[in-house]
Amino acid sequence: MVKNLRDRNLRPEATISCVWAVSTIYHDIMCITSKAIKGLAVTECLMFHIQNYYKHELTLKSYRKISAKMGDSKTLKPGTIVGFCNPLLDMMVVGDQNLLKKYDLLSNNAILADNKHMPLYEELMNNSKVEYTAGGSAQNSLRVVQWILKKPNVSVFFGAVGKDKFSEILKVKANEDGLDTKYQYSTEKPTGTCAVVVTNNGKDRSLCANLSAAKTFTEDHLEVPENKSIIENASFYLVTGFFLQVNPKAVQILVKIAFERKCTFLFNMSASFVFKFCMDSVKSIFPFVNIIVGNDEEAKAFSDGYEWNLDSVEKIACKMSTFDVENIGNRLVVITQGENPVIVTQNGVVTKYSVNKIPADKIIDSNGAGDAFIGGFISKYILGCPIEECVSCGIDAGSYIIQQPGITKDDSFNL
Repeated sequence: MVKNLRDRNLRPEATISCVWAVSTIYHDIMCITSKAIKGLAVTECLMFHIQNYYKHELTLKSYRKISAKMGDSKTLKPGTIVGFCNPLLDMMVVGDQNLLKKYDLLSNNAILADNKHMPLYEELMNNSKVEYTAGGSAQNSLRVVQWILKKPNVSVFFGAVGKDKFSEILKVKANEDGLDTKYQYSTEKPTGTCAVVVTNNGKDRSLCANLSAAKTFTEDHLEVPENKSIIENASFYLVTGFFLQVNPKAVQILVKIAFERKCTFLFNMSASFVFKFCMDSVKSIFPFVNIIVGNDEEAKAFSDGYEWNLDSVEKIACKMSTFDVENIGNRLVVITQGENPVIVTQNGVVTKYSVNKIPADKIIDSNGAGDAFIGGFISKYILGCPIEECVSCGIDAGSYIIQQPGITKDDSFNL
């Protein structure tokens, strides 16, 4: 029974809840396994076996605490979630294929800027229609988490910025959304920027990031006493592929902390280029990644990095969920596919979730929809909700953001 529930992609906490309900009905079931504990009631025996099955140090007392917390953000402590990525100031403009071609950009893609892209930022600054918004993948995801949970400082974001007016704007915007920030400040580099060229009536976006100060993040920042305390007391860790490229050593430290503390580590694949240039770093952390999220193109790039030669996203997702899981027991894989269903796999079992159909005339900007999806997903996952509810919230968050200019919200936001 427990395995069947687990194969349906239920969270350990949700599975425990289901088993608990069954056990109260079938109170006279005997514990028949070789590890049954003499003298314990069936519910205690079930909890004992679930504990071993999931490798969770779970007791009846801790179960009751978990059950009480499900769906209640008020019980979450400050710093429950920590995120690491490259904080950027987004410079968004509606463009066309000519602009993309001019700077050798692809629609619906993300790259790091090199010398040939530097004139793009000046061109956007001189564009009267450019919009500035707080950006950076994980920072955006955690802003969405805060919108949904409606409790300040549940999430804390780490990243490097310049000591300038742009970082002041970023901090103010993040704090306004209830997100705590622990920036590492560079006196030599300015705050990073990201050119966002929106095309195809808002359906596609091309991101060209000039990381600048974001590239200066050092693992020393993790050892600052206040930061170290936050990191070592968090329950959930969000790290992006973008950040992995900047400081793989810091990510290795973080994934080790999460693993040793038996906490959840979510890796956002971020972009296809991560698996072209950083595959060794990916391989070093993947055995300890509990949840991996990305889109179909990123999943294909991940597969190519491992040379799996698989011909479908479903097969790739299945392989990702069962590959190199000896340390963690199981892995949850979530792959978005634009207008097509979200693919979720665990233990090689596939579940698909239909997405909301957004009329073309309602789509304003697809930039940030993926980050919003992750934010929606995390906001329910951290409360112990079933996976289907986590995915549903992610879909709703992404659907909302795709109808907004950037990661912004108005009074209609209610998830």
